[in-house]
Amino acid sequence: MLAQLRVIVVRRLKYACRACEDVVVQAPAPARLIEGGLPTEATVAQVLAGEYADHLPLYRETQIYSRQGMNLDHSTLADWVGRAAWHLRPVQERLLDRLKSSPKLFTDETTAPVLDPGPTSITPNCRPGSSATTA
Repeated sequence: MLAQLRVIVVRRLKYACRACEDVVVQAPAPARLIEGGLPTEATVAQVLAGEYADHLPLYRETQIYSRQGMNLDHSTLADWVGRAAWHLRPVQERLLDRLKSSPKLFTDETTAPVLDPGPTSITPNCRPGSSATTA
């Protein structure tokens, strides 16, 4: 199912007292994950899920968003990912502390197939500079 993108309009009315001079009151803007930015927390979470859970490069995510009428540069998405990583740093540190305190740690070192930059075949770990080579 495709995500539904919506524009959320926040109306902040200004109130002034006719008896007072230069007194205008307005409610503060709602707090955002990215100060002064447009994305909501859900939008940033969707970009992170696409990048890390679905293994979509940011340029593909920009193509997906542009098909839905939302023109974003991949550098904008990269900025969102970086800012979200900064906010998630305490979670990462806590997870690392828990992993380090464990007497045993099991990992899965299975290599994932990636596209070979040359031919269009899929070969394991054929990225420039990797130890795997093709004949």
